[in-house]
Amino acid sequence: MGFSGGLGGTTFQTLKLAAAPSSLFLATMRIPSPKALNLHLTQFYFRQKTLPFLCRALSTSAVQAAPSVPEQAEKVSKKTQWKAAIDFKWIRDNKGVVASNIKNRNSNADLELVLELYERMLSHQKEVERLRGERNVVANKMKGKLEASERQVLIEQGKKLKEDLVTVEEDLVVLTDQLQQEAQSIPNITHPDVPIGGEDCSALRKMVGGPPQFSFTIKDHLQLGKELDLFDFDAAAEVSGSKFYYLKNEAVLLEMGLINWAVSEVMKKGYTPLTTPEIVRASVVEKCGFQPRGQNTQVYSIEGSDQCLIGTAEIPVGGIHMDSIIPDSSLPLKYVAVSHCFRTEAGAAGTATRGLYRVHQFSKVEMFILCRPEESNFYHEELIEIEEDLFSSLGLHFKTLDMASVDLGAPAYRKFDVEAWMPGLGRYGEISSASNCTDYQSRRLGIRYRPSTQEHASTNAKKGKGNQSPTQFVHTLNATACAVPRMIICLLESFQQENGSVIIPEVLRPFMGGLDAINPKLNK
Repeated sequence: MGFSGGLGGTTFQTLKLAAAPSSLFLATMRIPSPKALNLHLTQFYFRQKTLPFLCRALSTSAVQAAPSVPEQAEKVSKKTQWKAAIDFKWIRDNKGVVASNIKNRNSNADLELVLELYERMLSHQKEVERLRGERNVVANKMKGKLEASERQVLIEQGKKLKEDLVTVEEDLVVLTDQLQQEAQSIPNITHPDVPIGGEDCSALRKMVGGPPQFSFTIKDHLQLGKELDLFDFDAAAEVSGSKFYYLKNEAVLLEMGLINWAVSEVMKKGYTPLTTPEIVRASVVEKCGFQPRGQNTQVYSIEGSDQCLIGTAEIPVGGIHMDSIIPDSSLPLKYVAVSHCFRTEAGAAGTATRGLYRVHQFSKVEMFILCRPEESNFYHEELIEIEEDLFSSLGLHFKTLDMASVDLGAPAYRKFDVEAWMPGLGRYGEISSASNCTDYQSRRLGIRYRPSTQEHASTNAKKGKGNQSPTQFVHTLNATACAVPRMIICLLESFQQENGSVIIPEVLRPFMGGLDAINPKLNK
């Protein structure tokens, strides 16, 4: 589950503990933003059947990392810049497709500027080659017997060529960095079946169950939590600020039970469990494609460092195999990760965001897959089916949506959202999403695999390269198995009883010490 926005090209706001510089990723997402807090996240996709080549070009862009990351600094540039494997030639040759995709996703990418910088870069590359060639000619002439006057002329020519070459090479470095930076704004290509338009254009995939019926006046999770002594928002506001909370009593058991239950169920599907770092380098956040549209960011950065708090385990899990070649026999790699998540939730306000619905810190169980390109559509379906099975087993009423183009984050080729009915709020609320990011993230993170196809090996045997096929970028997918606070909202509001108690779904009871209900406290 990514943020409901993206990251990049904007400044990090900082925690008073620390601060990362700006410049996060690709635009194509919307995100709220308060004063001293900020996170980033999102996604990107596309159909192998009709557009397999689109992913290759757009699914990766370069991002400018924070200037405070010395180990990644370019020798010729004061600013740190990592390079993504963007196929600029493909973008140029498919300008119409790319421009239409940018428009459909309401992206602020400047395609004309990207193409202009690309042509200028090509021109400078040719000039560098020409100057190097002339310099070599002069050097070869100097090896022969020459009159002093002839040698002096060649020395002057060589000196002038060297000076010109240095100037053009420096200009080329600047152009390359500018091109990479501008290309950050280009979103992933979009799956052909994705509805075009805003969130209200999203298509219904499935409706599960119906709204629970009550014969009494229902309460929202805030009132239930107060009466059952489950939360303390007031004390948390004094200690940490607004949108923080203490869980108490059975709510603690419920959080732990939800996490253990979700991990246990997903592991049955062949996923490897992980706990992750919750502080990561800003460059890793960028390489995962997270950046908001606009000037505010969702990422909490740490002042005086190049590090950020994670907004989702997608980021540290995506970084596990950064800059590596994965054996074909190891794919797919499937992970289920547990972490705390930190989000600024900038701009969020109103009754719809009260209580646990939109908070700055929460626990989440995230699924992440790295697979072969031809398999990513299949695994996208697997992820949404796992989510649907999990939420169905809890007895929740929910719907799944094929999200419209404007609602996709920059990395997402396609995204399915799950929205559950929250009786106390009187509306559906997002509890999960599943995104296919194709090779958008892997091109930035440098995650490849080497296909073990015998046909390719035999074709290249004569080249003496050990019959190895060329590497390709893996596809990455992510999905939320359980976002704890919103799950707690659904459970409390959906299973409340007239006597003030809340029934615990049967599948959770073994993970909560056999507790079958949360009852009002007798001494209250």
